[in-house]
Amino acid sequence: MSTTASNNLLKLAKNTFIVASATFLSRILGFVRDLTLAITLGAGPQADAFFVAFRLPNLLRRLFAEGSLSMAFIPVFAKTKEESLQKAFVVARSLQIWIIFLLSLIVFLGIIEANSLISLIAPGFKDKPQLFELTVTLTQICLPYIIFISSVALYMGILNSLDHFLFPALAPCILNLTLISFALFGHYFKLNISKTLAIGVLAAGILQALSQFPALKKTGFSFKGKIKLFSQELKKNFLLTLPTILGSAVYQINILLITLLASFLPVGSISYLYYADRLVQFPLGVFGIAIGTVALPTFSSLLAQKKIKELEHNLSTAINLNLFISLPAAAGLMALSTPIIQTLFGHGSFTQADVELTAHALIAYSLGLPAFSLTKTLVSSFYAFEDTKRPVFISILSLFTNLTLGFLLMKPLKHAGLALAVSFSSWLNIILLIYFLKKKIKINWDKKEITICLSLSAIIYLIAFKLKLNILGLLLTIIILTLFYILSSYFLQSKSSILIIKGIMKKIKKE
Repeated sequence: MSTTASNNLLKLAKNTFIVASATFLSRILGFVRDLTLAITLGAGPQADAFFVAFRLPNLLRRLFAEGSLSMAFIPVFAKTKEESLQKAFVVARSLQIWIIFLLSLIVFLGIIEANSLISLIAPGFKDKPQLFELTVTLTQICLPYIIFISSVALYMGILNSLDHFLFPALAPCILNLTLISFALFGHYFKLNISKTLAIGVLAAGILQALSQFPALKKTGFSFKGKIKLFSQELKKNFLLTLPTILGSAVYQINILLITLLASFLPVGSISYLYYADRLVQFPLGVFGIAIGTVALPTFSSLLAQKKIKELEHNLSTAINLNLFISLPAAAGLMALSTPIIQTLFGHGSFTQADVELTAHALIAYSLGLPAFSLTKTLVSSFYAFEDTKRPVFISILSLFTNLTLGFLLMKPLKHAGLALAVSFSSWLNIILLIYFLKKKIKINWDKKEITICLSLSAIIYLIAFKLKLNILGLLLTIIILTLFYILSSYFLQSKSSILIIKGIMKKIKKE
């Protein structure tokens, strides 16, 4: 392998580590935020009003900003900057104008029709006039958040394409810190907490956008300059964005329909699935999403430079990194499902039966963790080729598979059957993504690497299975098993382990 290719792989590992660390911090702050809201806001009418009001901009964020906008923008920006960086900046400035214009229109209509929107998403509130009125007011305050967070998605696309990952990755931390601060401020001064938090959401959006300005300035980007509102690059960007929004919508519909099926099961089933999903999302959000986030600009840049062999090598490395982390994480979650849930949730009204039933859901979800983790990396590969339609088609097929399996498995296996359906359909999703991706690019499977990961993950499962641990024992077990996995894989010459350790050592030496 050439020195340039080797440096690119180290850069991939380093940037993944940066995004993963920032995401880990965000998840911790998210937990503190939830705890703060539980203490200051409670679970009464004000809480209901705020969570419903925040649901709408949150949904719009997931559809327009989170993933969709930047994933469509990055390949276009990467290709344009190979011609001229200033031309790429013109595309970015022009897209910023369109974002502000189109989303301001949506927000304006949303504020005017807030009554109708709340009647649609919370029809039960219509019988409670005060609660309904409060929810409408909070929605009107929160809605402009979508303009700022969509701008953040654009800035993330610019910065990631230019190899800047820290500032965009830290943006969610600002949302959590702002909501924590506003909740404590409102509580201390005895203000209306729900209204204070709604203002906090808007303030967080502004702060998240402003926080990207120093990094943008370092790249040479300026908001002042030439714009072309009807360029071919923008046209291509919009054509790529529409399928990604549809893909995001399919995912949200999937969650909604699984919840709908769970509502026909015994009371508590939805909660078991929710708590289990939160636990699976932790390693997924920290590592799987981090690798996928770094992969897209890397792949797009290599493709724009026509470095196909290097792209193939980077894709294989990203897949190996995903499996290196997700396989032992899945084994650990399955083996330690009961102690983990007992430690985190087994208090107060959360009974031992609830612990066991949530553990069943966690085991079922964990079977799909490697597939969940691989999805963003593989989808990023399609987007680098400016193919956004095929991943959407595959996700729709996966949705129908999920619903069919969920319907068939929910009777014999209850809520665990629904979780299994999600895992199985996700593996189908991965198989189809790989099948179609191989028509575009060669995927080099490292059999030795996969064998090492599978073997050590199986050993972790056998060691941890059936252990009954208190909180200290659980913490020590996780630390010991993590060290065992990393050191064993390193001595067995796992490429992913060597790459990670080299990247960390390089970072330490620099500092």
